[in-house]
Amino acid sequence: MRYIGALLPYQLNSKAGLNINSTLLRVLAVMGVLSCMAVTDKSMAQDTLPEEIQDNVPNAALVGEDMFTYYFWDVYLASLYAPNGRYNTEDAFALRLKYQRDLEGKKIAQRSIDEMKKQSSLSQEQVKAWLSKMESIFPDVSDGDVLTGVATKNGTSVFYFNGEKVDSVEDADFTTRFFNIWLGESTSEPKFRKALLGES
Repeated sequence: MRYIGALLPYQLNSKAGLNINSTLLRVLAVMGVLSCMAVTDKSMAQDTLPEEIQDNVPNAALVGEDMFTYYFWDVYLASLYAPNGRYNTEDAFALRLKYQRDLEGKKIAQRSIDEMKKQSSLSQEQVKAWLSKMESIFPDVSDGDVLTGVATKNGTSVFYFNGEKVDSVEDADFTTRFFNIWLGESTSEPKFRKALLGES
């Protein structure tokens, strides 16, 4: 008993001491199990991230998410992922939109270019080229469909639909303006932006 007593705060030299040590051992055992469960849950959370996010965002973790609504209708659940859950425009990140209703791809593209134009002026050539590109990328969506946009470190936008790569845009200006629809300081939805950045 000498060695056990050296490790625990009470000696096993009485019935009371035995009860105390038994209780302490049970507490330590429970703490160990909970610790293992926490590690397992964290690993499982990482493993269940969509492949397109794991493949493009190192150590991806959720930064924040929120439901975007239009009047009384839920439109999509937006989730922002970044390395270790810390958003930085210098690092790769991903924005995942899970739609809650049917929408036409052309309307998604038009709404996107309208929001991009609000940030600062765009030339007619940019508007025409970017709108045409987005119309070719964004499909019609239904309830449950997922569109994911990835911003790479070199300023390229990569788009996925239900986990399948659709296309990419190698234009840093486009990438900045597109993701600033949600994440830029001049966004038309500042409360939504705060939720995505984990600030609310």
